[in-house]
Amino acid sequence: MQTKQKECVPLNVAVLTVSDTRTLETDTSGQYLVDQLTHAGHVIAAREIVIDDVYQLRAQVSAWIANPDIQAIISTGGTGFTERDNTPEALQPLFDKEIDGFGELFRHLSLADIGTSTVQSRALGGMANRTVIFCLPGSTGACRTGWEGILSEQLDSRHRPCNFVPHTRTDDV
Repeated sequence: MQTKQKECVPLNVAVLTVSDTRTLETDTSGQYLVDQLTHAGHVIAAREIVIDDVYQLRAQVSAWIANPDIQAIISTGGTGFTERDNTPEALQPLFDKEIDGFGELFRHLSLADIGTSTVQSRALGGMANRTVIFCLPGSTGACRTGWEGILSEQLDSRHRPCNFVPHTRTDDV
């Protein structure tokens, strides 16, 4: 007897690139995420490039959190330790709940690629208004690590024993 595979529930995802220098033409990290999300069956509901400014980042992400048509947000960039890296400071206060395991697992997976430099990653995740938010470093390699090692499964409604899809506003659309 063959069990029937559940159908994937596509999410409406917003992709945010945090950068003072990138354009849509040079944003390889954001494009990688768009390509992977689309290939997985998700819908790109929005894509923006915002400079690394705490208040501009909060404004953009707050608008997406308030939008009932967006269930997930993935950002790339601004998670390091330079003076201009402000993504955690900008977005963490918006979270209703933090996803502590996301940053922990991301750094664990990154160890194989970049060694102890992974301690300088401040990748983080959280939930706000039933929107799941993941903040990745700005390199395409880091986005690949995050997608392949965590997000492809955690944004897939078929992944067991659990995933983030039931915690989002998929029933609101």
